[in-house]
Amino acid sequence: MTKQTFLHRIAPVGVALALGGGAGAGIYATTTGGSGSSSGSTTVVASVPAQPAAASTTSLTQLYKDVAPGVVDITVTQGGSSGFGGGGQGQAEGSGFVIDGSGDIVTNAHVVESATSIRVRFQSGKTAKATLVGTDDSTDIAVIKVDAAASLLHPLTLGNSAAVQVGQEVAAIGSPFGLPETLTSGIVSAVNRTITAPNNYSISGAIQTDAAINHGNSGGPLLDASGAVIGVNAQIESDSGGNDGVGFAIPINAAKSVATTLIAGGKVQHAYLGIRVGDSTSNDGAQVTTVVSGSPADKGGLKAGDLVTAIDGNAISGADDLTASVSAHMPGDTVTISVTRNGKTVKLTVTLGTRPS
Repeated sequence: MTKQTFLHRIAPVGVALALGGGAGAGIYATTTGGSGSSSGSTTVVASVPAQPAAASTTSLTQLYKDVAPGVVDITVTQGGSSGFGGGGQGQAEGSGFVIDGSGDIVTNAHVVESATSIRVRFQSGKTAKATLVGTDDSTDIAVIKVDAAASLLHPLTLGNSAAVQVGQEVAAIGSPFGLPETLTSGIVSAVNRTITAPNNYSISGAIQTDAAINHGNSGGPLLDASGAVIGVNAQIESDSGGNDGVGFAIPINAAKSVATTLIAGGKVQHAYLGIRVGDSTSNDGAQVTTVVSGSPADKGGLKAGDLVTAIDGNAISGADDLTASVSAHMPGDTVTISVTRNGKTVKLTVTLGTRPS
């Protein structure tokens, strides 16, 4: 029997939970949709191997004093006008953090989903109206912008998620259950996890932490011991719907890349292969379970039942590995995929496409 667990996007306070697929399944930048189970996910954000963590540290008290002014509470109004027969309006609350002196703020895409108005509250208690710069559902990252006095803007230092190491101390600041400027702490429990994005593609390279994360923490920063942002808090795995000590943050390297593109007015694109995969029983590759008709994988000759063992000569140990490998490429890249088929090694040349929405 297989155990089924649920990944909850820590939706803003006031919004129903959304269920995503479990980690380790699909490869959708490399795949196509599929949600609600631990098999069949999708691909996308660049994977980040663990490297030595930064050495500089500070006390949690000092970290909070330094960082909290750059963390904001986000209130979102959603839906249309209220009234008899109308859809009505709703409000939700999440978190975000300032990344520059121009008023750009990073949060989760699911925090601002369907927003008709966005308002930001700073630590000082002052508020400002925000506009949506852009979103990328494939990484669950959004950028909003405020026109606020420079004295209110305290950009946070963006760290390097490639330097994250299991066991290092981390802290989260956000608005769990609508309680702004809440600090929690813990450690990095694991790295290179795969979680499911709002559009059902996979986000690879996620950071797992036991720091308490709850509804309303969405979009807030996960910080290293020096106060640098290493991730954007996005999901929890929970049987209760609350913090059970397993939270996930989108790696800041991926979030930074997305934010830079959105601020510049560009459109974020992700490589697409077009298969659904699972781990092999022997952990020596990724087992192809489905090939999307007309996809780059289909055109390149991949077949259901193939065991993907390498891409461009780099060994693939499992589904997460394959997801990360495809995510590290761009649409239009040509890759050589080694597969085991009927006991023989076959090498296929595939030109990656652009992930469909």
